[in-house]
Amino acid sequence: MAYTSKNAAYDLSLFDDESIYTDGTAAPKREKESVHKKNKKTGKAKANKVVKLPEDELNKIRRRKHNPFKLALGTVAGAAAAFVVGIIIVGQVQLTELNAEIVDAQNTLANAQSIYTENEMKVEAGLTGSAIEEYAENNLGMTKASNAQKEFVSLSGGDKAEVFSQKDENIFTQFFDSIANLWS
Repeated sequence: MAYTSKNAAYDLSLFDDESIYTDGTAAPKREKESVHKKNKKTGKAKANKVVKLPEDELNKIRRRKHNPFKLALGTVAGAAAAFVVGIIIVGQVQLTELNAEIVDAQNTLANAQSIYTENEMKVEAGLTGSAIEEYAENNLGMTKASNAQKEFVSLSGGDKAEVFSQKDENIFTQFFDSIANLWS
């Protein structure tokens, strides 16, 4: 039962589909039709595990099979993610525009405040107490008030106040007033 060839470990022709003869010609190809081959060492039949499939079945196997539910779920998830990203981008754009408007409004306010302060200082510089009196006397014909022009009013009687309330109330207004009194 022993195998007598000393270089059997290096005999690669056992694994080739074609064997080459010693004269250099190739041996004819053999079809692997038999399901069982005999092992050279043991002489027992060995099952051939290579299965040949027709080309159309190979193409069917090679094609990727798509699950419609997974495709729909992936499409919906992708659309939802795109929608969320779009909302975030639109929100950021609006936020940027509002920030730009706030900066413009703050600049306008600062300019208006500086102009107001400048005008106020000009008015205060040009209108002193004596200048106002002079303008009133010369241009408007006004004079200072004398004691003869002053009238004094006395309020010795005091102030009186009367509260007027309507008496034709219905049940709803009484109920509303009672609840209002609880809260006050």
